[in-house]
Amino acid sequence: MNISPASLFADIPRQLPEELCQTLLENPTVRIERILSQGHYSAENAWYDQEQAEWVILLQGKARIGFIDAEPVELNPGDYLLLPAHCKHRVEWTAADRVSIWLAIHIRD
Repeated sequence: MNISPASLFADIPRQLPEELCQTLLENPTVRIERILSQGHYSAENAWYDQEQAEWVILLQGKARIGFIDAEPVELNPGDYLLLPAHCKHRVEWTAADRVSIWLAIHIRD
């Protein structure tokens, strides 16, 4: 068995023309992703409506998440949210001057 560490802060592209989602681990009950954003946001009036709950933490950068039926939430490094299944949300903005690094855990029933 070869066990070696990896870093969520490694291999960051110099340019991010699109948001980058990378699956780090996936099995029948969970999917863990690293998401890199820089000035990215959801399309106007586009809402995520996911079948599973999602726990997300912002490790670096700054962002704001909007909700269809609640006030928006600004996130700073270390801030996290639990988004229940079918919680309609969208990324209103991410910092344009630096890469925002997210860790997202999707929990399947």
